[in-house]
Amino acid sequence: MRFFSQSFLYDDSWSIVSLAFFLRYPNPYASHVISCDVISRDHTPSGSLVTTRLILKKGAMPRWFPSGIVSRAESWVIEESEVDPYGKVVRCVTKNLDHVKIMQVEESVQFAQTPEGKTLQHTEARVVSRFGWGLTKRIENHGLSKFKANMQRSREGVSLILSLLRQSRLQPMTLGAENSQETTSTAEREVDMSESKKPTLWTKLKTYFQPPSSCQ
Repeated sequence: MRFFSQSFLYDDSWSIVSLAFFLRYPNPYASHVISCDVISRDHTPSGSLVTTRLILKKGAMPRWFPSGIVSRAESWVIEESEVDPYGKVVRCVTKNLDHVKIMQVEESVQFAQTPEGKTLQHTEARVVSRFGWGLTKRIENHGLSKFKANMQRSREGVSLILSLLRQSRLQPMTLGAENSQETTSTAEREVDMSESKKPTLWTKLKTYFQPPSSCQ
């Protein structure tokens, strides 16, 4: 087994970093994500939001791996998260559901607000291979290297979503065309959230990225 642990401090508040984390798909740093679907979502008695998402990712086996063993390089990943709005903590665990004998990667991420109003991300990962054939250690080392590289790209994707969210905060979200001269009361804007009148942020997201076949 290979173990990895790292912490990272965002200057932004917990609420906006948490939002960016759940909006991170799609983004140009995650082109390997094919689909992302919410399969369950519920509130706990304590007020936390618990969500389970199923994510399909594509990949490639290393050249040195024996051919003919893996028929497809795609992998299903389950993501289970809990958002505690009172303690201002997000906990998220992900792990692959197939190819687990070759290699299983279990990642645990926590976002917590610091006393200074910033957000601390702590990530841990376990990489385990039960493949044998004298390749176990090599597979685990490869998986750990890939995880480190993907984690950096994931952080860049979150940072990109954060920049778009900051723009939406500097330029108040408008409903309808950005150049519209119509004046609408705040109450009316909050009620009228039809598909054709979504906040400017979503228009920017659609402009920047082409989403996977399914992503919620």
